[in-house]
Amino acid sequence: MEQPKIDNPARRQLVVILLISAVSLFGSYGLFWIAKAGLGWGTTNNGEFVSPPLTTAEIGWRAEDNIELLQDNLWWLWLKTDQCARTCQTALENLKATHILLNRDAERLRIGVTTAGGAEVETVQLLKVAVQKNDLVDGIYIIDPLGNFVFFYPMDTLPKEILADLKRLLKVSQIG
Repeated sequence: MEQPKIDNPARRQLVVILLISAVSLFGSYGLFWIAKAGLGWGTTNNGEFVSPPLTTAEIGWRAEDNIELLQDNLWWLWLKTDQCARTCQTALENLKATHILLNRDAERLRIGVTTAGGAEVETVQLLKVAVQKNDLVDGIYIIDPLGNFVFFYPMDTLPKEILADLKRLLKVSQIG
């Protein structure tokens, strides 16, 4: 008995379909493992994620001037420093400028400052914040409305980097 011949175009079509399926399957599997290993791609944020996760309750964060502001559903830019020298004053000016550049989202954000030793800083529209646990690194933090520390920036970070992260966070935020 003769076996029926499968014509050449049908065989090629089957092979092409199987190759496309195999390439897409193994390609996606390979991309998954590359992404999981952290190779080849970076993140879009400019700040560092605060790790391990930290909340304002864990450090005893409280407002010295107006406790109601802490209970509102607001995002925070918090400057923590032991000595407010020239870099601290520059960072404060940059935070104020960042706050202004948020435009319509500016009312969703407050700026807080913690300095050790009672160092005086200009506090126009700033809230002095006291902490009980003072082992945090000096710098700028973004804190969400639930009190979770999200990003950390060194004191000399450019304001446009902080602004870009803030705009992205405020855009996707379902809270505050």
